[in-house]
Amino acid sequence: MTDPDASRSVTPIPRDANTSMANIARGIRVVAVFEALKGVLVLSAGLGLLSLVHHDLQATAERLVRHSHLNPARHYPRIFIEAASHINDSRLRSLAALAFLYAAVRFIEAYGLWQMRVWAEWFAIIAGSLFLPVEAYEMFRRATWMRGIVFLTNLFIVAYLVNVRFLSRRRLS
Repeated sequence: MTDPDASRSVTPIPRDANTSMANIARGIRVVAVFEALKGVLVLSAGLGLLSLVHHDLQATAERLVRHSHLNPARHYPRIFIEAASHINDSRLRSLAALAFLYAAVRFIEAYGLWQMRVWAEWFAIIAGSLFLPVEAYEMFRRATWMRGIVFLTNLFIVAYLVNVRFLSRRRLS
């Protein structure tokens, strides 16, 4: 017996009401925009990393610390400056390449979600679920508002897409 979802590439239209499908499509497209925004953010970070190639990163880090009115002798600014002094152009290019790869994955996922593709829904569920344990660990290790928002947003997106998948499966039965 084959899975009815396996032959379908688009989330099925429910039999009961067009408003239900419109709400599902709207929700999935909101998730698609969110994923695209994450892609834009990481793409910008990758371009920022590339802009630092052939620059004195330690001097740049020291300027940034001074501009932020932080004391360079304090613990975290000192760690930041020291880390910047150990990064070379090869490492910057590698980090930028990883950022571009991650952004491409986010853009592909966003496109698939926007087009209501089942594969993109499953991909988003799996990718989001992989981060949940790490985010939960970070929350328990040291809870902050930002970590809480990231965790709850990711949890909501995964739960919503799981709900969409199970509703679609039930409608096909």
